Amino acid sequence: MGRIAERFALLRERGEPALVTFITAGDPDLETSEALVLCMAQAGADLIEIGVPFSDPIAEGPTIQRASERALAGGTSLRKILALVERLRPRVEVPLLLMGYANPLHAMGPRPFAEAAARVGVDGIIIPDLPPEEGEPFYDACRERGVDPVLLAAPTTTPERLRLLAERTRGFLYYVSLQGVTGARDALASDLEQKVRSLKALADVPVCVGFGIATPEQAERVGRWGADGVVVGSALVSVVAAARDRDEAVDVVAQRVAELKAGLLRCLASDAHPGTER
Repeated sequence: MGRIAERFALLRERGEPALVTFITAGDPDLETSEALVLCMAQAGADLIEIGVPFSDPIAEGPTIQRASERALAGGTSLRKILALVERLRPRVEVPLLLMGYANPLHAMGPRPFAEAAARVGVDGIIIPDLPPEEGEPFYDACRERGVDPVLLAAPTTTPERLRLLAERTRGFLYYVSLQGVTGARDALASDLEQKVRSLKALADVPVCVGFGIATPEQAERVGRWGADGVVVGSALVSVVAAARDRDEAVDVVAQRVAELKAGLLRCLASDAHPGTER
């Protein structure tokens, strides 16, 4: 059992939804990214996504697009991010995932990437623009080396397609809560509760909900609807962008992560979340 499966098994015993956090590696520099991953793990993040910057991140809103631009301008590359994970791995127990687009990964090659990712301690990979049919050689290479390919589903995904994704994903199924790109929203999608409950009835793997979740209250609501976890990205990336220096970025991100986790812990008082004991 890999670190992602172990983490969800532990959280299931507690009846506790997972907090999955995201930052863009290299924004504003890799040293700050290293400090941010460490502080998020200490503040309560259960899984951490490390974004691989790309020049055309089609699924991202302006917040993460600008973060990618800053990171690329600073010289951040996939190989440097793998080296970052290698430095972090002895100090971070929670699962670490890379989230990036197909071009930089294909440029390195499926097997070389999978071998390098496994060697440094990457636990999972999320590639928004690589569906399973086109990505099987890449995903197979990762699976063989213990790196979980996490697949994404959307509000427009058909039930038949959802079953296929649930069968082929590893670690968890990432449910995109709304149509469009990433970014904090003032309100959750009106039909999200029904979508989450339907997906949980269909899938045998953990389901994590992302895109548009920004506040502890939103995280708590999604957790009470039965999601196994929530993903928060743009709300944290915007904190990093607004910070005056590394210390402020670390302090404010740690505070936001602790607040988000506290919101999810309030789900322990609800029978709505699977595994909760009263």
